[in-house]
Amino acid sequence: MLTTACVVLPCLAFILGHTLARRRAVPERRPDREATFTTLHLAALAAPALRAGLNRDSARRAVRHLHALLGTYAVAITSTEAALAWDGPCTDEVLTYARSALASGRAQVFAGEPYGAVVVPLTVDGRIVGTLAAFDDELSAGLVRTVGEVGRWMSGQLELAELDSSRRRALEADRRALRAQISPHFVYNALTTIASFVRTDPKRARELLLDFADFARYALRRAHDFTTLADELTCVDRYLLLERARFGDKLRFSLQVAPEVLPVPVPFLCLQPLVENAIKHGMRGRAGEVRIVARDAGPEAHITVEDDGAGMDPECARRVLDDDPGREGTGIGLANVDLRLRQIYGDGYGLVVETALGAGTKVRLRVPKAQLTSL
Repeated sequence: MLTTACVVLPCLAFILGHTLARRRAVPERRPDREATFTTLHLAALAAPALRAGLNRDSARRAVRHLHALLGTYAVAITSTEAALAWDGPCTDEVLTYARSALASGRAQVFAGEPYGAVVVPLTVDGRIVGTLAAFDDELSAGLVRTVGEVGRWMSGQLELAELDSSRRRALEADRRALRAQISPHFVYNALTTIASFVRTDPKRARELLLDFADFARYALRRAHDFTTLADELTCVDRYLLLERARFGDKLRFSLQVAPEVLPVPVPFLCLQPLVENAIKHGMRGRAGEVRIVARDAGPEAHITVEDDGAGMDPECARRVLDDDPGREGTGIGLANVDLRLRQIYGDGYGLVVETALGAGTKVRLRVPKAQLTSL
């Protein structure tokens, strides 16, 4: 990311210099400021399309801005196999020119009448993915350098697109794994508990079955990046009702929630794993209480999940957070939630675990009230 940023600024500076040289008459007291604005504005207009990756649609949306940026007779963008888009009269030789640049891996200059061409390869992580071709009647050294710098800037944007895509794929894989890791022991225990009430208390069995259906519908749905805290707490409530049916009076729970934070967007399934951890590791066959508190903290919502159970050694808690979230047998667990919070909000928003042997465990998390992004 830093390398790309370092490339972008020199590229735009060089493009600006060439733009100033090619744009002669701007009848204002400071024409250089106008050219600066124009160059940066055109680059900003082209960038969102390129950040979608190199395809026919993104090329078509970007090419006219690149044409205006270069100020040449025509501009074309190709992939490694086809012409994706062009602005200005297109020549049949564009693919021939592109193949030459693709084969050499370097900028190529082609003389012609009435227009020649400068073609530069576009790269992502060292791979050539396409070309940028500029057609003009003056094939000066300045134009060659400028097209080269624009190509480098485009490559930087395409590399950012690839990073964004990789990040989205990783998060989607995490979400799919998350749904797949809903504890099979919980499912088995919940259904066994429901079955135990079928004859003795059919009405209770029906209510619990509906609670289980609500929980499963939420936990196994096709998840978006975010849900609301209200929906997440509803899921937790259904989970706790099912566990209460299993443990009876041994399990007590309470929820204290400020109404202001109910609409706050939170990552999907970020609380239920913490409650499951509190019951599984906190109670350990003994009676206990789970308390959930969500309070308003200005620009953030602060949430705690606390149990009064056995607790653990702080060093053990650290190892749990450092564990591989995808390792078989770990379930969803604290490490998965901690990793997702850091991926979405940054390292400052990971879980904070307060625990000691015999003193219970408290897990804290913070989420901004404003949804940052949909990944």
